[in-house]
Amino acid sequence: MPPKKRNSGAAQNKEMKPSIKNASPDKENPELSIEKHQEKDADFMTLCQSLQVIDAVCDRAWTIWKAVQASVDKVLDTQKRLWAACLFVAVIDLEVASFTFTQILKAVDLNVKQFLGLLKKMDVNLDTISTKVNSAVTRLEKKYDVSRALYQRFEKTCSKIYAEDSEAKGKEILRSCWTMFLLAKGRALQMEDDLVISFHLMVCVLEFFIRRCPPSLLQPLYQLVISTAQSPPTRTSRRNQSKAKPRQAPPEVDVQLLETLCKENDCSVEEVKSVYQTSFSAFLDSMSLSGTRDLPQATDLSKQYEELYFKSRDFDSRLFLDNDETLLTPKVEPMPVERTPRKNLPEDVVLIPPQTPVRAAMNSIAQLRVDLITSGDQPSSNLAVYFKNCTVDPTEEVLQRVESLGLLFSQRFGQAVGPRCVGLGKQRFTLGIRLYYRVMESMLKSEEKRLSVQNFSKLLNDSTFHTSLLACALEVVMATYGGSTFKNGGYSNGGVPVETDLCFPWILDVFQLTAFDFYKVIESFIKAEPSLSKDIVKHLERCEHLIMETIAWREDSPLFELLKRTREEGPVEQAEPPATLNQPLQHNHTAADLYLSPVRPSSRTLPAPESTAPPSSQPSAPVPHQTPRHPKSNSLSLFYKKLYRLAYMRLKMLYTQLLTSHPELEPIMWTLFQHTLQNEYELMRDRHLDQLMMSAMYAICKVKNVDLRFKTIVTAYKNMPNTNQETFKHVLIREGQYDSIIVFYNLVFMQKLKTNILQYASPRPPTLSPIPHIPRSPYKFPNSPLRVPGSNNVYISPMKNPTRMSPVMTPRTRILVSIGESFGTSDKFQKINAMVNSSDRSLKRSLDMSSAPKPLKRLRFDVEGQDEADDSKPGEESRLIQKLAEIGSTRTRMQEQKMKDDAESEKDKP
Repeated sequence: MPPKKRNSGAAQNKEMKPSIKNASPDKENPELSIEKHQEKDADFMTLCQSLQVIDAVCDRAWTIWKAVQASVDKVLDTQKRLWAACLFVAVIDLEVASFTFTQILKAVDLNVKQFLGLLKKMDVNLDTISTKVNSAVTRLEKKYDVSRALYQRFEKTCSKIYAEDSEAKGKEILRSCWTMFLLAKGRALQMEDDLVISFHLMVCVLEFFIRRCPPSLLQPLYQLVISTAQSPPTRTSRRNQSKAKPRQAPPEVDVQLLETLCKENDCSVEEVKSVYQTSFSAFLDSMSLSGTRDLPQATDLSKQYEELYFKSRDFDSRLFLDNDETLLTPKVEPMPVERTPRKNLPEDVVLIPPQTPVRAAMNSIAQLRVDLITSGDQPSSNLAVYFKNCTVDPTEEVLQRVESLGLLFSQRFGQAVGPRCVGLGKQRFTLGIRLYYRVMESMLKSEEKRLSVQNFSKLLNDSTFHTSLLACALEVVMATYGGSTFKNGGYSNGGVPVETDLCFPWILDVFQLTAFDFYKVIESFIKAEPSLSKDIVKHLERCEHLIMETIAWREDSPLFELLKRTREEGPVEQAEPPATLNQPLQHNHTAADLYLSPVRPSSRTLPAPESTAPPSSQPSAPVPHQTPRHPKSNSLSLFYKKLYRLAYMRLKMLYTQLLTSHPELEPIMWTLFQHTLQNEYELMRDRHLDQLMMSAMYAICKVKNVDLRFKTIVTAYKNMPNTNQETFKHVLIREGQYDSIIVFYNLVFMQKLKTNILQYASPRPPTLSPIPHIPRSPYKFPNSPLRVPGSNNVYISPMKNPTRMSPVMTPRTRILVSIGESFGTSDKFQKINAMVNSSDRSLKRSLDMSSAPKPLKRLRFDVEGQDEADDSKPGEESRLIQKLAEIGSTRTRMQEQKMKDDAESEKDKP
């Protein structure tokens, strides 16, 4: 069975790691009583007996089977396999050990992926498979994927280490080496599904075996490396061995050999050494293998691993060595790649091998380290100048904060991964610090260029800003090492962590940082660090979405207080009209603006800022002059604009799957959904955005007499990207009470919005909210063509700077075509490119050689009704658009002239 939820204490007992109680079913659990189950199918009872289940598991599995039988329209698989799936679910629900995952796979002749796929097909009702089972299955699948990737890399690496002519002895060594790695991983790491640390541990095991392996079994490279390290003892030393003092154990690591292995496998020597000196050395001590020159016995290793396997109750990873069918997955043939003729390819072109999970992880980490190699773990000289220019110098506070958060991060990292991995946590924190200082300097340079000011005292003395920026830098580091993974919305079961891992939002919990504060820095961080890979940008965008969907709506979120205060002064942000929602969300909000907004209430009257909201978001009633007005929160305004875009995108995706035959319902559903987010935002407290979306969809279908059941909605919802079963199975009803989405709709959503919902059945329904077009991500803007406003088919896109990872240009892509008039010299193209890349469009002024922006007295952000690209006034065409129109006109004239010439040439032909 999959491992139990991980505990977060540093002093964890490794015996608590198994997921199921009672690790020895045949000794501690009572035998199955056939007499108690005579009403059940005889073949089902035979399966139960072969898996040694107890009466409670048998009854529970049969109940699940009956529910599946009643709800499934067609048979998903053979009855025996469905029974096995029901037994698996029952064992996890009841937390009773009866069999291992491998045993049940062998009993019904299925591999891991087939069995997990069957479970997903069975989950047709909201109560068939619990969230506990879903979580266990997710962990089990991730552990399998990591184990399979590691074994594939193990095979490939060993083929480069060991000679091909060492059949019998070589196979025995490989079996011992792999088994020892599994044993080390299971004992040294609390997170066995961590790909990078597990791979580093595997390198350590390989080093251990190579040093003790006969040179005749090794490839020449490794024979050469170990030749100096394995000189035999002299005759004198053997003669005097009984008289001499016991010799000291040899060094536990051959540095040269380890460096060779790291170089061959593209991993960091520093990190592998850290794993060796802490986790692996402790493991060798526990096995009494420290200092010995002998290889451990394969039978002893296998016996010890078997104990670990029966405690974890998952799959037997030794079976990878035998190509066992339970651990195989169907091979997918690669798509044929269309190639240009060989003669067109340069001779020095290096074909890049396909990316495996391990290679992808190692490449990402190596690229991150290269990007940060010039960055220091102390503030640069430029940052020091910014700090000194502040009214209150933040230097000492920044350094103290970094030190205290570093200790906290390393401690929590060790608790999550393993107590001996604190050093690894420090190494990752150092990378995060370098990125933190680098991005901060980039942000400040951008603000200085935009505002022509050097004193950022208020921002640089804001502790929340620094903590958020550092957390974002560390999230980039953690995502690079761990892949783009997330917890199930972060939390479930009333706030208890689903599991202790390093996935987002782990970093928020470590720093006790609210999601709403973290959200404010994400977009500015991405724009300030151009070296971020597409995968990392997508990861940060998904973090932002996850915050808007659920994490920002936790009970203790400052978002509710901000909403309450804003509502007292005026309505919450309205939905944007279609004209603006058709474009990417472009604005000039920076992290500085978002962290300094809103200004805390004070006794003095504060000037009203320039509003960025549409007129519909302003208060309808005039405000008396004597009433103090606080500045509108830019952070809340932008948050709601992005929230509406995300909400509509999710609704549109679900609607497209279910209700394309009822196009008239889409604007009504969106109006109810948008009204709920704007006026009944308390429904979002400790809940998920998609829960309100599904409820709004169901409510409108009910009131419009369209037959759409929640079961159908949920089935379609599961096919959407970035969804989790917990969203519709585990919904907050009232404090401490959770139930399905149906119960939430009946007891909470419907009760709160009944009057509003019924209005849509009347002859005079409420005014509909404008339907936006499906939005594009603002983070895709720098890499995607952008349609020029006011044109039909004119697009602009930035010129990409070549990188070392850029593909070789083909003859076709090498051709550059210029149509029509020239813009002028090459520097103008660079300025146009800079304008397209610039999120705040501050570089547009330079296109017509105008003077630099004048110094501003405060932070300035977008002003509606004015295009600052070329000083054009409202209602006038931008000069850039005019220029592009001229190009289009020239192109049309050229085409007309060509057609005319062709026609005349045809006439001249005999």
